[in-house]
Amino acid sequence: MAKLSNSIEEFINTLLEDGDGTLEIQRALIADRFNCAPSQINYVLTTRFTPYKGYYVESRRGGGGYIRIVRVQVENEKSTLQIFIDEIGNSITKDKADQLIDELLKREYINRREYEIIKVSISDRSLGMSGDFKNEVRASILKNIILVVFS
Repeated sequence: MAKLSNSIEEFINTLLEDGDGTLEIQRALIADRFNCAPSQINYVLTTRFTPYKGYYVESRRGGGGYIRIVRVQVENEKSTLQIFIDEIGNSITKDKADQLIDELLKREYINRREYEIIKVSISDRSLGMSGDFKNEVRASILKNIILVVFS
């Protein structure tokens, strides 16, 4: 499945490059091209084209539905900080938190050692609790780490 997701991401990125950072296309056309369900396209959009990675995605479902993807340039660190804080919200899953931390490393806001320390500190094992409360605690810890990273 990862290979298919990578191919879809690469295809969308190529179209974005051709369209100078803007793309409007029907989800069904991409699904047909890759012979997959539209839900696979949704998965790629929600995991790889996110605000903290610099994308704005608008989706309209139905017969004439489309997806619009715009690559945005964040002007300053204060804007980037707010995007990360908004993305974390009041609760965050381990998978989504890992994606955010991966992005911090990729953008070189943190180094590899800090990356590993943060991942361990917000892991399910470290939190030692269950349910939504764990995700709320994880969000709180991650927001505080983000504030320090951007200070």
